[in-house]
Amino acid sequence: MSDQSISLLQSNSSESTNPGRVKKVLEAALLTSQDPLPLSELKKLFDEALSTEILRRLLEELREEWAEGGVELVCVASGWRFHAKPEIQEFLNKLNPQKPPRYSRAVLETLAIITYRQPVTRGDIEEIRGVGVSSPVLKVLEARGWIEAIGHRDVPGRPVLYATTKDFLNDLNLCSLEELPPLEDLGLLVEQKESMELLSVPDPISSSDTPKILQPIQEVKQATE
Repeated sequence: MSDQSISLLQSNSSESTNPGRVKKVLEAALLTSQDPLPLSELKKLFDEALSTEILRRLLEELREEWAEGGVELVCVASGWRFHAKPEIQEFLNKLNPQKPPRYSRAVLETLAIITYRQPVTRGDIEEIRGVGVSSPVLKVLEARGWIEAIGHRDVPGRPVLYATTKDFLNDLNLCSLEELPPLEDLGLLVEQKESMELLSVPDPISSSDTPKILQPIQEVKQATE
């Protein structure tokens, strides 16, 4: 944060909103919240006295201050949150061991198609996969909170349109779909079926350079490069 911004903040704000105190309040709010907090919610902590720009800069400073620890501050689709780093999470999982859910190839392919071609109908998914999509496949993804119905396509029959949710991006530690790895030809997923096996996906997904839920997509992409 620039000296000019800090000076402006200090001269126009009370003691409760000086930079050091603001970061302590943000730190406490984020560490004690179970869900990500968007900037609109964080501003309420200071009665809207801070601009979005200043608040974002202070959050970036806070992120840097925690960079060397076992916990990191990240920005995801629903806002800001603290979470354990991947290399630390594997130890924490031992305190509450759970059998991770397993998702079939059909579920992962369907999720990939919705992710990269949204909004899509069931017919769109079936056309790309070359096989039918059963209702249980879509219900698994809806129950997990990764996809949702967002409307209907204006064609005869008005089929339901599906898209991914903010929870899906949150679980992948992403802010937006633009951060997903590109996939030029989603149809190649189907051609590579023989190399795709059931994947064990953590719940929630831990952050990594290549999240496991996207691993089959990445394998297809690398095979085409």
